[in-house]
Amino acid sequence: MVTSMTGYGRDEIIINETNIAVEIRSVNHRFLDVSMKMPRSLLVLEEKLKKVVQSFFQRGRIEVFVTMNGEELISRTLLVNWDLMDQYIEKIQEAKSRYNLNGNIPVDVLTKIEDVFSVQEQSEYDETVYHSVEKVLTTACRQVEQMRQEEGREIKKDLAGRIDFIEKTVKELGERRDIVIIEYRDRIIQRIKTYIEDESYVTDESKLYQDIAVLAEKGDITEEVTRLHSHVHQFLQTMSQKDAIGRKLDFILQEMHRETNTIGSKSNDVKNSELVVLLKSEIEKIKEQIQNVE
Repeated sequence: MVTSMTGYGRDEIIINETNIAVEIRSVNHRFLDVSMKMPRSLLVLEEKLKKVVQSFFQRGRIEVFVTMNGEELISRTLLVNWDLMDQYIEKIQEAKSRYNLNGNIPVDVLTKIEDVFSVQEQSEYDETVYHSVEKVLTTACRQVEQMRQEEGREIKKDLAGRIDFIEKTVKELGERRDIVIIEYRDRIIQRIKTYIEDESYVTDESKLYQDIAVLAEKGDITEEVTRLHSHVHQFLQTMSQKDAIGRKLDFILQEMHRETNTIGSKSNDVKNSELVVLLKSEIEKIKEQIQNVE
C-alpha cells in the first residue's frame, strides 16, 4: 500500500508524580533512521524503546523526543570511601608530626579529596515503568502511522491519475505506429522525387519499399511501447502491496524513463516527439511524488 513518510504523534503519562511525554516526528529518508533524544536518567530504556519504533516503520527518519517533568525516577546516594579517607587522615597526621605543623584539618579540604566522595544513582525503573513508557510510545507511533497512511491515500490517488495518463499516452504512441510509417514513406518518396534525378529508382517500388522498411525498422518503437505497458502494470500492482514500496516504485520509474528516452531517440514524427515530452514530464512528477512514499 502507498504510505507517506511524513507524520506526527504525541502522548504522555504520569508515573509517580512524574510526567513523561513522547513526541515523534517522521520525515523522508532513503532508509529507516531512528533518532532518540531523552533525559539522561531514561537512557537505560533507549534500546528497548528504539525497537518499538522499528517495529512500526520500514523507511523514514523517525525523531523521538522524550521529556520528563516532575520528580525524576531515580534516587541518588552519597557514598564515602572510608578506607581511603582513613589513609588520607593518617598521612596528613604523619606530615604534621614530621614537619612540626600546627592546626586542624579544614572540612572543605576533605570534601575536595578525589575519589573519597561519590554519588551513586539508583534507577527506580522496573518492568511496570518500562511498559508504561512503552505504551505511551506505541500510542504516538500509531498516531504517526495513521497520519502517514492518510497522506499515503491522497498520494495514491494522485499517482493513479498520473499513471492513467501515461498509459493512455503510451497507447496513443502504439496506435500511431502504422500512421507514422505511412507518413514516413510519403516523405521519403517526395524527397527522392525532389533531389534524385534517377526516376528509375522511384519507379522501382520493390527497391524503394525495401529501403523504407529498413529505415522504418530502425524507428520502430513497438518493443518500447510493450515494455512501457508492462511497467505501468507493474507500477499499479506494486501500489497494492503491503510492504514498503517506495524504492521499488522508483526503480520501475527509472525503467519507464529509459524506455521513453529510447522512443524519443527513435522518433522522426512531430506528434510522437510531443507525446514523448508529455511522458517525460509526467514521469518526473511521479518521481518527485514517490520520494514521500515509504
